[in-house]
Amino acid sequence: MSKDINRRDFLKLAGMAASASLLAACGDKSKTSSSTGAVGTGEMTSHKPLQLGDDKISLLGYGCMRWPMMKNPEGRGEIVNQEEVNRLVDYAMEHGVNMYDTSPAYCQGQSEAATGNALKKYPRESYYLSTKLSNFGNYSREASIEMYQQSLKELQTEYLDIYLLHAVGDMRQFKQRFVDNGMIEYLMEERKAGRIRRLGFSFHGSAAAFDELMAMHEDVHWDVILIQMNYLDWKQSGVDYIYTEMEKRGIPALIMEPLLGGRLSKLPDHIVARLKQQEPERSVASWAFRFNGSYPGVLSVLSGMQYMEHLQDNIASFSPMVPLTEEEKEFLFETARLISQYPTIPCNDCKYCMPCPYGLDIPAILLHYNKCINEGNIAESSQDEDYRKARRAFLVGYDRAVDKVRQADRCIDCKECNHHCPQRINIPRELKRINKYVESLKQETL
Repeated sequence: MSKDINRRDFLKLAGMAASASLLAACGDKSKTSSSTGAVGTGEMTSHKPLQLGDDKISLLGYGCMRWPMMKNPEGRGEIVNQEEVNRLVDYAMEHGVNMYDTSPAYCQGQSEAATGNALKKYPRESYYLSTKLSNFGNYSREASIEMYQQSLKELQTEYLDIYLLHAVGDMRQFKQRFVDNGMIEYLMEERKAGRIRRLGFSFHGSAAAFDELMAMHEDVHWDVILIQMNYLDWKQSGVDYIYTEMEKRGIPALIMEPLLGGRLSKLPDHIVARLKQQEPERSVASWAFRFNGSYPGVLSVLSGMQYMEHLQDNIASFSPMVPLTEEEKEFLFETARLISQYPTIPCNDCKYCMPCPYGLDIPAILLHYNKCINEGNIAESSQDEDYRKARRAFLVGYDRAVDKVRQADRCIDCKECNHHCPQRINIPRELKRINKYVESLKQETL
């Protein structure tokens, strides 16, 4: 197989993919399919107890970073749609999802309150709560303690099952945020008092930074670590090393970004056809969840399920969870190699870069660009086949996806967003590249 795929090859493969997808859609409709929203035939798969009692954490966990939002009826901006959150949580609880992970930084600061409101009608022992010390702006001990105590209030709980130091990676900043101010010692005391059941951190850093954190394990005793793990990052980003080091020490892994912000469910058409050909009855997303769930050190796989159909599909993938064979893992690693040939921007739509001080909708810009790459709507030359169609699709879609006053041409290269991006994207550089591409497309009238 050729290692490189040009745009003409992509368009041909995309056509083949459409045919393959159509054939798959015409298959046996009597079988239970996770892509249809069916809940599955077995109970939700749970993993090891977190030494909290007899109950077990569900292997599928709810990542509360992407709760559905709506326009604020009382003013500007957006608020969490609490009614929809309640509906999603009720369905999740009914079908065995009992792990909920949030942060003071999620959903413009509204996630903890929305999560607490949705869960308050359930017995506290029936679910597990995880949140984070997201003290990005103020490292002082007083502000950090206040954030921790506020989390307990917002979540309407007297204790946290898991408390994580948020977005650890830069060790100099780690020292300022958690060591110099005495917060690690404070949180260890809270763990002794039982208000924190398990203490850990969420990790966005290098192998060298991870080794430094592991050197602290004997003194701190990290109970759990939240890591970004998926079949695309496994070999390419050194996740295999991090997971192996955790497994050696018996530290359970919580998993974030199993779909890379949806990127592994919105793949180029010929990649979708490849996965469907292997397992026509499974959704594209189910491959990513089965990959993570196949590793014994994984405690729970967190997914930001914003819509009911996502929740239903993911529940089906874990009801029960069927581990991948070694052959299927190798198939996924080859799929990852093919995906990596496409020049998508590794944006996970986490929105840590927001708000932009100059009003840009950074995630929407990057995600529209990625969408057009996956759909083959990147017009590189007027000599390309279907140039005008691809060009129009990009420009019209761009105006629909991003308000004109929030598009890439407004970037002044302040680089403020770069400090917050866990994927280490050089965001201003990518925005300039996209804007240059947009301007080149506008040189001709539609």
